[in-house]
Amino acid sequence: MKEIDSDPELQIQVVVTGMHLSPEFGLTYRQIEEDGFVIDAKVEMLLSSDTAVAVSKSIGLGVIGFADALERLKPDIVVLLGDRYEILAAAQAALVARIPVAHIHGGETTEGAIDESIRHAVTKMSRLHFVAAEPYRARVIQMGEAPESVVNVGALGLENLMRLKLLGREELEQSIDFRLGQRCLLVTYHPATLGSVEPKGAMQALLDALDCFPECNLIFTKPNSDTNGRIISYMIDEYARHRPGRVSVFTSMGQVRYLSAMLCVDAVIGNSSSGIIEAPACKTATVNIGERQSGRLKAKSIVDCGETTESIKAAIEQVLLPSFQDEVAGVESVYGSGQSAAAIKDHLKQADICCTKPFYDL
Repeated sequence: MKEIDSDPELQIQVVVTGMHLSPEFGLTYRQIEEDGFVIDAKVEMLLSSDTAVAVSKSIGLGVIGFADALERLKPDIVVLLGDRYEILAAAQAALVARIPVAHIHGGETTEGAIDESIRHAVTKMSRLHFVAAEPYRARVIQMGEAPESVVNVGALGLENLMRLKLLGREELEQSIDFRLGQRCLLVTYHPATLGSVEPKGAMQALLDALDCFPECNLIFTKPNSDTNGRIISYMIDEYARHRPGRVSVFTSMGQVRYLSAMLCVDAVIGNSSSGIIEAPACKTATVNIGERQSGRLKAKSIVDCGETTESIKAAIEQVLLPSFQDEVAGVESVYGSGQSAAAIKDHLKQADICCTKPFYDL
């Protein structure tokens, strides 16, 4: 966004939706404004429920909201990142409006989440593809997309590790009002929307495993607005309430504090993509739980485990071993060098997709 905004030949329009607009999830649209961006449209779409029916209805509201926003803003191209259901709504509206879509992070597989199907659907609705690794580029081409339209730029999130001014250990502790202690774990667990274990039971197994490491302080970040997300949030709050001083919980830490924490902790625990993409680049070990990230490329610093207390406990024990921590220090990212933004901007400028010819002629 900053690359586009700083280019005199391009104009950026920002549409914000989903959790960014929700008080329950921290009204994080304010962080976008604090970063210096003007929000051109806000698409309200979240219902006050996390059932499958509510999520489906939210997608419908999103399509309506994005249709109105795109009609008013009339962009030449819509740039979308990822695989969440909010992005599916935006892609549908752009497709019907015949506005070309550029998609970031296509071609990946996550077998334990509906994100897999959403990601591939958005790929088929897009005309330009910015992928994070060569196997993902091959998959997008295999899906029938023109090879010249698929560009490997690496993982965009890694650029934050170079561009943002991250906090040192003492600064982080002051910022979050929490002592990391001798050992600290960063825990981010989301409901696996296609998992074989129901989210409540899986979360309880994780909490029981964490109790086996009383010497470790814990930083929790709460789940996204996915189906069954609220029960996980409630369980985290209850767990923290009974362990004052050892556990800190955040609805949203923000990029700077989250990445700073990732650099300072002994391991990342959960099933977030940040444990797969950013953690290895931070030279931080990851315990990846369950099936949510199954199929993604993984560095050697990542230990996969099942959703049982015994399996999670064994994985945590493994990543905390001094020998494993030494190995993690030498791990290289499999998602590029963190220089994606300029490449994406340049391809957006150069691609025929940005010209004025009708969408159906592309």
